Amino acid sequence: MSALRREVTVLGTVLALLVALVLVGLGVGEIPLSPLRVAGALVGHGDTVSDFVIGQLRGPRVAGAVLVGAALGAAGGIVQSVVRNPIASPDVIGITSGASASGLTAIVLLGASGGLLFGSVLVGTLLVSVVIAGLSWRRGITGNRVVLVGIGVAAICLSITGWMLTAGTVQQAGTALLWLSGSLNAVDRTLVGVLGVAVVVLLAAALLQSRRLTVLALGDEVAAALGLRPDRAKVLLLLTAVCLTASAVATAGPVAFVALMAAPIARRLVGNGRVALGVVAAVGAVVTLAGDLVAQFAIPGNALPVGVVTGVVGAPYLLWLLARGR
Repeated sequence: MSALRREVTVLGTVLALLVALVLVGLGVGEIPLSPLRVAGALVGHGDTVSDFVIGQLRGPRVAGAVLVGAALGAAGGIVQSVVRNPIASPDVIGITSGASASGLTAIVLLGASGGLLFGSVLVGTLLVSVVIAGLSWRRGITGNRVVLVGIGVAAICLSITGWMLTAGTVQQAGTALLWLSGSLNAVDRTLVGVLGVAVVVLLAAALLQSRRLTVLALGDEVAAALGLRPDRAKVLLLLTAVCLTASAVATAGPVAFVALMAAPIARRLVGNGRVALGVVAAVGAVVTLAGDLVAQFAIPGNALPVGVVTGVVGAPYLLWLLARGR
């Protein structure tokens, strides 16, 4: 089987799994809906109950999980490929921590929500990313420096997060803690609409730059010989990843380790070692939606934030990477 055919087959399989999870997510709950009722509501032929349940209650949450997972998966794939380090995901190198700190600061100091929170997280994440890139730059961006500098910046951001938690009111602290754990509880149709536009535009930009990832994987010298300006390409790719991460965090908080896990899973499925961003985004969506379904229904009467589930799975994976690496 050719590499392209295998990639298309894998993408189709992952998307089919994603559709099945979407149908499950829309159908299960206190008001169970059969697949036929779900399908009817999706095509505009549903009854009053199914239209309300899907359109107002479950639909935004499921759509949010898919979009957040796709954004985080693609962002992780880009960062790991550019830096050429399997642990250099937005979670580890400080980008997610910067987004969390900026979002929490906006919640506590400005009472931000919705569009204001979205914009605050985006601006704060970009500023933190500029700091990380500036401190890491030594005749270009290298993987080890980015990881080490990112860990240091993440520690500073975590200190800011703790400060904001103690500075806010009890009510603000409760809201902030739920958001920081990575939760889709507050996702509504308006927020999903904003996130959807951002993710579609940014994923399109990422896919248009995917050829540069393939060239950069050959090394900076080879990429330059082929006519690519490596440093410029890296900056544009990382900027796209930062914006994807900020969009996801602004919507659901820092959903842990999705960005770390999606690309390695996609690489193993595709099998040729190349980062297929479409497959990576689809895997991220599957991981997040599956994690949210587990979070909602694994413990009856005690729904968990999706970030708790992805953290339980992702943390051992990170430890395994650190243990086997040199």
